Amino acid sequence: MKAVAIDLEALGDTRALWQDFLADAARRFASIAPLDPAALPEDRAEAAEALDRWAEAGVGDWRSALARFAEDRAPVYLRPSAEASAALRGLAEAGARVGVYTDAPEALAEIALAHLGARRRVEALECGPGARERLLARLGGTAEVAATRADLTKISLDGAR
Repeated sequence: MKAVAIDLEALGDTRALWQDFLADAARRFASIAPLDPAALPEDRAEAAEALDRWAEAGVGDWRSALARFAEDRAPVYLRPSAEASAALRGLAEAGARVGVYTDAPEALAEIALAHLGARRRVEALECGPGARERLLARLGGTAEVAATRADLTKISLDGAR
């Protein structure tokens, strides 16, 4: 095995943190521009594009607000997983190149990787629209994909043999 592309959600669930950021942003910026988090697309890359349009109404840099929100609250939402950490260690010991992809904005992904203790083992991070395809292109055509924690564990165990 030479490379593995891992969905960020296989390392830790960032969706609740994202949803709570949206609720906070809707409340915080309500006097500037209304935001209905329930009306945003489920895909976070598409939601980010909608937030970019929303921010043009005077909200400003919502991505910095997301970074601050995530930094402050990551310990509440994200718990490092012994299983995921062991899988990443096993991949590193096997000499695999590891990349992570996500539809989440980069600010959220970077903070999540750092908080989950995975950043030092990740060579490449791709975020937003087409992240998985871009990462696979960076890692090469033979990269395996771990879309879930179970996939990650299986790939890690297979790579250690």
